[in-house]
Amino acid sequence: MATYCLTAARLQLVLGNGARRLHISAAYRANAKVSMSRFEPTSFINYERLQSNIDIVRSRLNRPLTLSEKIVYGHLDDPKNQEIDRGRTYLRLRPDRVAMQDATAQMAMLQFISSGLPRVAVPSTIHCDHLIEAQTGGEKDLARAKEINEEVYNFLSSAGAKYGVGFWKPGSGIIHQIILENYAYPGVMLIGTDSHTPNGGGLGSICIGVGGADAVDVMAGIAWELKCPKVIGVKLTGSLSGWTSPKDVILKVAGILTVKGGTGAIVEYHGPGVDSISCTGMATICNMGAEIGATTSVFPYNHRMKTYLEKTGRGDIAAVADQYADLLVPDEGCEYDELIELNLDELKPHINGPFTPDLAHPVSEIGAAAEKYGWPMEVKVGLIGSCTNSSYEDMGRAASVAKQALDKGLKCKAIFTVTPGSEQIRATIERDGYSKILGDVGGVVLANACGPCIGQWDRQDVKKGDKNTIVTSFNRNFTARNDANPATHCFVTSPEIVTAMAIAGTLNFDPETDYLTAANGEKFMLDPPYGDELPAKDFDPGQDTYQHPPPDGISLKVDVSPKSNRLQLLTPFDKWSGGDLEDMRILIKVKGKCTTDHISAAGPWLKFRGHLDNISNNMLIGAVNSENEAINTLKNYLTGEYDGVPDVARHYKVREIEGNLVIGLKLIFNETLLISSVSLTFSILIIKKWDSQTSSHSPTSAFYLCSEQNRVRLVSLTFLFWSFFTHYGITMSFFTV
Repeated sequence: MATYCLTAARLQLVLGNGARRLHISAAYRANAKVSMSRFEPTSFINYERLQSNIDIVRSRLNRPLTLSEKIVYGHLDDPKNQEIDRGRTYLRLRPDRVAMQDATAQMAMLQFISSGLPRVAVPSTIHCDHLIEAQTGGEKDLARAKEINEEVYNFLSSAGAKYGVGFWKPGSGIIHQIILENYAYPGVMLIGTDSHTPNGGGLGSICIGVGGADAVDVMAGIAWELKCPKVIGVKLTGSLSGWTSPKDVILKVAGILTVKGGTGAIVEYHGPGVDSISCTGMATICNMGAEIGATTSVFPYNHRMKTYLEKTGRGDIAAVADQYADLLVPDEGCEYDELIELNLDELKPHINGPFTPDLAHPVSEIGAAAEKYGWPMEVKVGLIGSCTNSSYEDMGRAASVAKQALDKGLKCKAIFTVTPGSEQIRATIERDGYSKILGDVGGVVLANACGPCIGQWDRQDVKKGDKNTIVTSFNRNFTARNDANPATHCFVTSPEIVTAMAIAGTLNFDPETDYLTAANGEKFMLDPPYGDELPAKDFDPGQDTYQHPPPDGISLKVDVSPKSNRLQLLTPFDKWSGGDLEDMRILIKVKGKCTTDHISAAGPWLKFRGHLDNISNNMLIGAVNSENEAINTLKNYLTGEYDGVPDVARHYKVREIEGNLVIGLKLIFNETLLISSVSLTFSILIIKKWDSQTSSHSPTSAFYLCSEQNRVRLVSLTFLFWSFFTHYGITMSFFTV
């Protein structure tokens, strides 16, 4: 590869940029094979296929293409015949790889086992990050999680080994950070069983959050279906400076688009301002695109990505990406369905919340807003890290703020926690002194895991129901998400603003204008934060936490105890009877915002993600019933009494009601987790009880219900709905009205 790159470079010196197609010609193409990752030496990046598909589609459409279109259409199963109409048609795609976190991986692997296939068809990985509860600190919390979740970890480890799936052990880090460090690269299409998979867009990737069944389809070698996304362009001019960070870009965009503004679209950032943002900063922006409902988000390939690839040991990928750079940026003159322009020179630090990530405020105005609306002013806890903001640069900027406070004799007034995104980040910030600074100012370093961001937090400083404020660098702040306390007012912002507010102990603090009082009584202002984009000494990988699958796992065994309350083997669906859906009974009509948090909250329920019977007790218990505007309270029409959603569903199942159940939802969030990985707003879900007298279908099948006239389509079921509804003896389809 080195010889190839040297020869290509010499050709460019002589011939200029016109040499690109020459030095990827047949004479050199065989030498240009580059592995997708160091863990999969025989799986290669295929830019040639991307180029070929893009050429076919461009000739058909006869117009310039956005970057999003290039990567998505570059993965078409049939680029010559695929109907392409943004926002209307459905695309059949061939993603390059799959990633699963340990909560959703349980059901996905159980489904894959049911398929009877011997090995996954594309490179796939499992990441243990969701089941580690934050209590006292990293080491103790990790040890406790390994003990409590031993059965699940053993299942995922053995299933991964048998079916050829890489296994990242507990303590390795958060799935999205591991992907960025090892698997994302410019032009790749990756699907992941977590809504913040778009984090990989910071490396020029199309990374989309999906449900478990979609992941199984791809692992089984089946073409994956996605509604052809619209493309929202965000043109960035100017440059970031001072207290303004990449997080402020997405906080501002969330305020503009709201939680539903990106639905059915890819958000594509471009313009001269992009070059002022680090690769990990771009990942932060893409990560939180899930909060505006976007299918995913992406940045064009540039020198910041190249440097990150080189620093993470992937210089060979950077070299070949350079040769295909025209595929990895938008065409000049391409058109967007919507265009937002943002001048980074004018952008101010932002903080969003409470209770929704699109309620945007400049930091300079949050104190007045809190006073006006009666939000608690005192900051009880400041939390930095998570998949959104745990890069080396993030930790460095937070540490620079903490160091200034320490130099003046101050520590945090609020409880302060630090969540490293990966073992590599943990080891590197420990080596370079950031961990000590953050610890000295009052921080507690938690395990390399999701922790409080997803509700895995054994919080003890306030009682449930006590009104309080926390400030985080996480991505979501819906009611009760972090600590199961509906009275907690959570605000999301950058790690450096979280650190400053934790030191000040109040929301009413703007580090650009306000003063702190030193231990000696002296008034002082914090200087703008600074942090190196990447470590000067390269990254310290820390402990080796990766388990390679053996070349052949056919002789290995995966055990699931029939007595387990954590895991449950699946049985296939009964076959559809062929009749239309008639005389359907309403179970619940949900009012207002209905996200994955409302459908299946995380936290303590994560432990049951591999067990249909137990996880079914979590079905829609956070959703608001439109009939009485109550949460988890609905009328049982057989008894006339009110009960919880799962209880009524179970009662209907036991009584074997004739006919069908209907659940009406108006979802305005990221449906990539919910329906066949298609980001869209749909109106009605139809839940039908199957005819038990007929034969069975695979739980990942997609087929049509009802007459052609009704066009009611049963899509490939995602983990959340599939796991709940099949347990109640019902299955799902939807139509749009």
